[in-house]
Order: sequence, then structure tokens, then C-alpha cells
Amino acid sequence: MSGRGVTSGALLANLVGFVRLLRQAGVRVGPGATLDAVRAVEAVGVARRADFRWALHAVLVHRRDDHEVFERAFEVFWRDPSRAPAELADLLPKAQRAAAEVRRPGERRVGDAAAPPLRSVRQRRPDAATSVDVFLAWSGQELLKTRDFEQMSAEEVEAARRVIAAMSLDVSRQRTRRWRAHSRGGHIDLRRTLRGSVRAGRGWIPLARRRSRERPLEVVILCDISGSMERYARMLLHFAHALTASRAGVHTFLFSTRLTNVTHELRDRDVDRALAAAGAAAPDWSGGTRIGAGLEAFNRLWSRRVLGRGAIVLLVTDGLDREGAEGIGKEAALLRRSCKRLVWLNPLLRYEGFEPKAEGIRALLGHVDDFRPMHDLESLAQLADALVDL
Repeated sequence: MSGRGVTSGALLANLVGFVRLLRQAGVRVGPGATLDAVRAVEAVGVARRADFRWALHAVLVHRRDDHEVFERAFEVFWRDPSRAPAELADLLPKAQRAAAEVRRPGERRVGDAAAPPLRSVRQRRPDAATSVDVFLAWSGQELLKTRDFEQMSAEEVEAARRVIAAMSLDVSRQRTRRWRAHSRGGHIDLRRTLRGSVRAGRGWIPLARRRSRERPLEVVILCDISGSMERYARMLLHFAHALTASRAGVHTFLFSTRLTNVTHELRDRDVDRALAAAGAAAPDWSGGTRIGAGLEAFNRLWSRRVLGRGAIVLLVTDGLDREGAEGIGKEAALLRRSCKRLVWLNPLLRYEGFEPKAEGIRALLGHVDDFRPMHDLESLAQLADALVDL
């Protein structure tokens, strides 16, 4: 079959729907993308699925990061364009999977883009052959801000991830030993003033001024990925990815029974691919907790490399260690002396009656500059604001 009938009928409508799905999934396709897709299909026809797919890929994908999203969208949409959104809507609540199961990059965004709103999912009766175990809970934005990560439904988790990705993130700045020219600087730049006097000749000599350069403080994230911290660690990794994407000088380490550096993995601009790579790099995900050993490994292997310029350290853990407080106090004290500020983020602070009874918590408390909760979007937003003033 040739592509001469594209300009009318169901194929044209499906091309329009496919381009719209890509746009909603985050692929950068402009207003003329549909017309480009029509021309491409007219050129190659629809007789061969591979030619059809690569023709659309050639005109709709312009970034390497969009390749996986396109592949997933093509697989879902062109199997049955009329049923794809409904099928994804039935399966979307199953997104809250076991920690060991890893989604392909782009799958979540395509599912979000293709699925209808949650209310329509509630009104629609599933097919008899489909067995879906679903817990659906709708909440407004204000309720979502204070919903504990541990209590969120699958849809609320996805909404929280989108909020984190859209956060405006910045950190405090510090002066360096380097100087830059500035008309209102508080110091006279003698070298530039003398050069200017040579050009000016006799008479009035303009004074050149300078001020010290400023640079953002580096941020080091040490995140506990043990079983008790799993849900909070996943949300914090989204925060770390957003912070890494917004600026340089962010280093992220995961620890449970061992320490893993995932800084390189989180630099991937595609959040799905970045988090999948970070999870694959940490073999001890959802294992036991050895806080003292994790801090000791960081102090011994990485402290001088990433804390040399006075970084802010965000320590994310509930302080519950399977080895009690062994080595925690000593390593925490060494870490505090090596950084500019040590901030402890603990999800247990969400409880009003929280008391530091565990040995690991008591060993850490004496060495931190700031003790903050980390259990919902509001606490992450407060942390983002505090990074400017730390």
C-alpha cells in the first residue's frame, strides 16, 4: 500500500494523534511536525512497518534523549491507536512495582501522556479478561504537598515527581580568591588603573575597580537506600537529578551496606534513564543499613575529592543502623570538619512525638548543623529554599 491516501481518512487522524502523544510525552515536536510526518509517510508508504517507523523517526526525533520515548510511543500507539490510551489507563495503577523491576526509559512519560484523566478511569469498567488490583486516591495540589511519600498512590507519586522536576533550585554562593572587573567594586584594580593611565596621558586618571568572584557552593548528597528508606530515597533521587540538571558541582552517593557513586548516572538529562542507571549501579538497594561503614568509605575515598572547596553535605537517612552506633560518631565528626555545613534529612521527623532513642540517631545528632524532615513535597520545597541561605 502506498502513502498517497494519507491526506485524508483514518491514517491522517492517527498521525495527528501520534504527534500529539509525542508532544505530551515531552518530545520536542513543533507545529509543522504533523505535516512533516505526512510527507514522510507519503514518500515511503505503509507497506513495510520498519520503513514507516524510521520515516516517522527521521522527521520527529531531533535529540538522542527522545529516541527511547519515540520507540515506546510507537510500540504502544501503532499496535491499536484507538485502544492504546484505554489499555494504558488500566495498567497505569500497576506502576507501583517491586523495587527490583526497572522500567524502560520513556515508558512512564508515554503512559502519562496516553492515559486519560483519573476520573475517567474510575468511571470505565475494565474488560472481563483484565484483572487489575488498583488503589486510586485523588488529591488536590495542597493535599499532595503534605502527603507522606510512603502513603502516596501510584498516580500521586508520578505527580510528585513532576513537581520536583519543575522546582526552581539554587544554592548559596561564596566568594573566591579570584577577582573580576566591576564598576562599583570595593577595591581598586591597580594593574588596570596603570594601563589606563598610559592611554589617558596627562591629566585625570580613571580608577579601575574590581570585586571578588562568587561561585555556587558544591552540594554532596549521601542517601541511605536501605529497606526502611526505599520510597524516600527514590523521591530524593528525583530531587538530586533536578539539582544536577540545573547546575554543576552536585555529587550524589548511595549507601546501604556499601557506598556507590551515582553522580555520572544522574547527569543524564532523561530522568527515566538516569534513575534506572543509578538503581542498576547500586547492588545493595533495599538492603540492610551500615551508616558507619558508608560514612567511613566516603571519608576515606571521596572526601578530599569533592569537599575540597567547602561543600554542603545533605545526609539522607533515618539513622536506624543494624550495627547500632558502631563508627557513626567518629565518621560523622570527621565529615563535619571536612565540609562547610552538614544537613541531616530524616523522614522520622514527620512524627510529632519523635525522640532520638536509637543509638545511631544519637550518635549523629551531635555533629550536624541542621536537622530537617524529608517526607513530603513541602519538606523538599523548604529544603530547596534553605539551600540559598545555607
